[in-house]
Amino acid sequence: MGMTGQKIVEQAGLDIQELIRLLNQAFSDEWLAYYQYWAGAQVACGLMASSLRPELEEHAAEELEHAQKLAKRIIELGGTPVLSPEEWYKQSTCGYLTPKNHDAANVLKQNLQGERCAIEVYNKLLKYVFNKDLITSHIIRQILQDEIEHEQELEDISRDFQLKLPASATCQCKKK
Repeated sequence: MGMTGQKIVEQAGLDIQELIRLLNQAFSDEWLAYYQYWAGAQVACGLMASSLRPELEEHAAEELEHAQKLAKRIIELGGTPVLSPEEWYKQSTCGYLTPKNHDAANVLKQNLQGERCAIEVYNKLLKYVFNKDLITSHIIRQILQDEIEHEQELEDISRDFQLKLPASATCQCKKK
């Protein structure tokens, strides 16, 4: 971002370094969400796995797009996106839920948990920048809308299969 753009953000009362820190947390969350969706799509097995995999792959691609938008904004604000996967873990708000139980119901449950965390993160971030940084607000609103849609899609899949999402489900199947 040029000097005038940075000045506008600062004059609106935002601490650019704090904003960059918050955006880097969200950026870290997006990379971990991307991998969680991608990994889940690879290993999911069981009754509904074939229906769940395409949705997980689509969500993974969208999480990667979110990371790209956040990286661009971080750079525009004069910062550097988190470059180390180890740092993603340290800076992440939502973390990463390893799909140890590959049953599709468990994978679905973990991804729902991740989406709900992301919604909270982006809602807080939007409140922080609202009416102060219109560009970042626009980006965050778009991402928040996607995360809400992801949650709805995963809830719909859950209802379609009338799942109770048992925490103790096990699966020994292998992806073909």
